[in-house]
Amino acid sequence: MDAHEHVQQNEAAEEPMLGLTEKAAEKVREIQAAEAIEANYGLRLRVVGGGCSGFAYDLYFDQVTETDRTFDSHGVKLVVDVMSLQYLAGTTVDYVEGLQGAGFKFGNPNVKSTCGCGSSFSV
Repeated sequence: MDAHEHVQQNEAAEEPMLGLTEKAAEKVREIQAAEAIEANYGLRLRVVGGGCSGFAYDLYFDQVTETDRTFDSHGVKLVVDVMSLQYLAGTTVDYVEGLQGAGFKFGNPNVKSTCGCGSSFSV
């Protein structure tokens, strides 16, 4: 193994992880089947500017591009652009159902504060 191969292995080992809970993965698979989303699409997790705290989350099915990072979580392909990955490293997405409705909830260790409605955040 040369020095270049060693560096690539270290980078891969240090790549930040993100994932879904089993319940969230089940819901994603259910939605993908119900909407007949192509198998080559993944669930894109993205951070966008906006909301009262500065950033908001965006989730949708999309094709993978050359610059994306992909993660497998409970059989679901997650797709993240490099810019969003720096804000999402270590994030776990859950699916919750409660009195205030149902939806995906981001457990993001990078968040310093959230807004009152819980739909935007700052780092």
